[in-house]
Amino acid sequence: MSYTNTLTRADLAETMNRLVGLSRADSAVMVESILDHMIDALVDGENVKISGFGTFVLRDKGERTGRNPKTGIEVPIAPRRVLTFRASQTMRDRIIAAG
Repeated sequence: MSYTNTLTRADLAETMNRLVGLSRADSAVMVESILDHMIDALVDGENVKISGFGTFVLRDKGERTGRNPKTGIEVPIAPRRVLTFRASQTMRDRIIAAG
């Protein structure tokens, strides 16, 4: 596994290969399958909860008025859907303990 500041799909597949014993190709397919399943659920408007990790939540934000900080002119901000992540308490505790 590479030790940059980013965890990649390849890193996940490599770890699965080492720990579970799946072939590299099967590990990569498994990682892609899991991520695709998560994306499909989010596209369908479902939240994704991974126990002990966290929850990906979709929120619909309504239209609102914003202000251009340079000119001060008010502009409408269109309604949109945003994706947020809320870490589980278990994850928070582990991160704090590791810090």
